[in-house]
Amino acid sequence: METLLTPTAPIPEDLHRWAEQHLPGTTRATDTSWPRSTSQVWLVDGESTSVYVKISPSRRAFEREIHAHRHARAALPPTAAPRLIAYDTRTLALLTTAVPGAVVRGLPLDPDIETRVHHLGGTLLRGWHDHPEAEPEGAREAVTASMTAQAAEAALCLKATEELLYPDERELVAEVAHDLVALAAGLPLVYLHGDAAPRNWLWDQVTTTLALIDFETAEHGLAVQDMIWLCGAMWPSQPHLREAYLDGYGRPLTEDEQRLLVLLTARLAVSYLTTGLRNQDQVLIDRGRTALGDLVRTHA
Repeated sequence: METLLTPTAPIPEDLHRWAEQHLPGTTRATDTSWPRSTSQVWLVDGESTSVYVKISPSRRAFEREIHAHRHARAALPPTAAPRLIAYDTRTLALLTTAVPGAVVRGLPLDPDIETRVHHLGGTLLRGWHDHPEAEPEGAREAVTASMTAQAAEAALCLKATEELLYPDERELVAEVAHDLVALAAGLPLVYLHGDAAPRNWLWDQVTTTLALIDFETAEHGLAVQDMIWLCGAMWPSQPHLREAYLDGYGRPLTEDEQRLLVLLTARLAVSYLTTGLRNQDQVLIDRGRTALGDLVRTHA
């Protein structure tokens, strides 16, 4: 049967033929990639169902995503994550089920629904973190190396921005440089989703369920690393969402975890500010300044 592909979504022909082996009678392929060069994702519709076809940006991401799909199948409810149908090691392509729902980031939600969504987000992340996953050799060393690099970056960023920062902000960034590695060393490792933020949450308003997607950055690390975006972008201005999320997560953060989360978020914020100043990017400048100011206001 000849298939019709939308001209605005030119899925590669060999990829389409491969997908059709698992979904006969495809009728349309729609490009659903994120607006970045490394994102290549299509929604392929069949006669009775739809699937997603994705080309991983690297072999490492491909391998991580395959492993993470197996983890998700064991750790989460059946409706809470896509299922891996097939993969191709030559093209780095993955074929997954299509989970109902809309991406939460930017989705207009009533306050009560938004609170419910964040509670569910915390619940799903706890299930993901709690399901046992053997640590690969060198996992702790990799985390230590990452924390060391982030502390060094914070020190460099402090030199580049200290004249623009308020005293409390300078003190916070200096704490990142001085204390990050030692603080992280005392915390256990878990298996991270790697990007557990609202852009990777799907909310189904019909069934009122939430799902997690996009597992290509999954790896072992520290639990609060999966909360950095929320800590920097949402929780300072909407503390009730933090409360809902951690209530869903099922336990409060320890004192060391909370401080580590603040330091990791501050590192990201000062990195935004430094990059924005270097590239004259006002969006990044504003993002960094706002996040640092919020962290000092809410956590100093």
